[in-house]
Amino acid sequence: MLQLDRDAIRAALPWDGLIEALAGMFREGCEAPLRHRHVMPGTGGAENTLLLMPAWRAGGHTGVKIVHVAPGNAARGEPAVHAAYLLSDAATGAPLALLDGGELTDRRTAAASLLAARYLARPDSARLLLLGSGKVARALAEGYAARFPITDIAIWSPTAANAARLAAALGQEGLPARAVDRPDPAGADIVAAATLSTAPLVRGAEVRPGTHVDLVGAYRRDMREADGALLARATLVVDTRAGALAEAGDIVQAIAEGAIGEGQVAAELADLCRGTHPGRGSAEDITVFKSVGWAGEDLAAAILAYRRSTG
Repeated sequence: MLQLDRDAIRAALPWDGLIEALAGMFREGCEAPLRHRHVMPGTGGAENTLLLMPAWRAGGHTGVKIVHVAPGNAARGEPAVHAAYLLSDAATGAPLALLDGGELTDRRTAAASLLAARYLARPDSARLLLLGSGKVARALAEGYAARFPITDIAIWSPTAANAARLAAALGQEGLPARAVDRPDPAGADIVAAATLSTAPLVRGAEVRPGTHVDLVGAYRRDMREADGALLARATLVVDTRAGALAEAGDIVQAIAEGAIGEGQVAAELADLCRGTHPGRGSAEDITVFKSVGWAGEDLAAAILAYRRSTG
């Protein structure tokens, strides 16, 4: 069985190829139930979580991502999240590859945002505001810089030192990154948020016409990166309607407040990929893409990494 670590996955998943693999999966579809979530006792009274994300195509491949979230690890200087992805042959059940689940998730998450931005962001978008400083935020910065004519990457994080650290790392890659002290979207063409915030960071009143907002964090109902006023003003697209209405805190809370209804969700990413929704309508539109993650993205990325690694 093939084993692919972080470096191997990064090499096997270039942005262009990965985006096209995701586009194909969204167009053609696969079986991908909502993720299973199981809670178990952790150390020191903490609560650990086991997440299982299966997906399959009959006669093709099956895959399952196994994620352990252990908040108590931070006190021991260890990552709070460990993940692995098992890719198998759907016809025989034979395991084909074991992949590092963290790198796979980071790259496919950013690639889904880039795929959505193909339809929702203005092609001339040059100024990126990045909220967050973790691995997904870094992948978003690298991906947007590769796909758009980005001349400025402003980075904000709740911990200023982390924003400065990411800006320095991106600068070493030749990217025009700088840390900022507040998450002000007024001067941005694209706002990409990848945080664990439980209070809105991006407010509709502060977002200017023509902006594309990419909401990647807030994958639980109690998390939130944008207020209801932004969603009410925007053309709102989600990765999957079922996942967003069940888990996306930005949307669930805005609906509960009466700021929007379910009908405000204009399309799924699959609708854009299939050409049944046009995406951005004009240069003045405000657009929002909200993702919570879809197991089909992991499957598409794993298949691509396996094929590129085995020739």
